[in-house]
Amino acid sequence: MRRLETSDATRARMSRQKSRDTQVEITLRRVLHAAGLRYRVHRRPIRGVRREADIVFGPAKVAVFVDGCFWHGCPEHATWPKTNAAFWSEKIEKNRARDLDTDARLEAAGWLPLRVWEHESVEAAAVRVIEVVRRRRGVE
Repeated sequence: MRRLETSDATRARMSRQKSRDTQVEITLRRVLHAAGLRYRVHRRPIRGVRREADIVFGPAKVAVFVDGCFWHGCPEHATWPKTNAAFWSEKIEKNRARDLDTDARLEAAGWLPLRVWEHESVEAAAVRVIEVVRRRRGVE
């Protein structure tokens, strides 16, 4: 990947952005665990696809992805940087295309991908995940 023309402050800020175990992920996992659900963290749901889900419910075949608004182009909160605009636009659009491809591959393999935006209420997201996992396990 080409080196961006950017300030030291911006470079430092971007390097601190977590790609896993974000506060939203951790809080969501705590709520799911408290509800009695057990899961794997940061796993590849299917072989041959080099993409990890943030939370994986193996037997139920449910893969949960917690997507950041900036990195995944949230329709509500996406911001488009003015500096290096072409680079960031291309990067975010590639992320969106990869997300769609990941969802299609998982669905073809019998999995259900769930996407949670970082701005979503953790409680609402947890309710959605719990309902789906229980339904797929045959437990209502």
